[in-house]
Amino acid sequence: MTKFEIVLIFSPDLASNILDDEIENFKKMLESNSAAIINYEDWGLRDLSYNINKFKKGFYSFFQIETSGNIVKSVSKDLIQSETLLRYLFIKVKEHQELPTKLNNEKK
Repeated sequence: MTKFEIVLIFSPDLASNILDDEIENFKKMLESNSAAIINYEDWGLRDLSYNINKFKKGFYSFFQIETSGNIVKSVSKDLIQSETLLRYLFIKVKEHQELPTKLNNEKK
């Protein structure tokens, strides 16, 4: 099994219940592709480094998963079609970092 860390950035215009639904849909998508979700963190509303689609902020979500490497392409195809998602990033790692992450500690 390959280890990945995933960051999703959602539109700041989303209501909290819609954001929760989007995150649950993503979790179901991973599980339907035989991915094991090791950890999840909600980093909340944060400033973007640069404007994306005229947005200066976005809701960040962080996942640690274990799966076979070939599902990244299939999940990416589904993520591209999402209108609520501004950006996503899959990072292959040797070991998952300890939680809570530094970003999660900063928001407290």
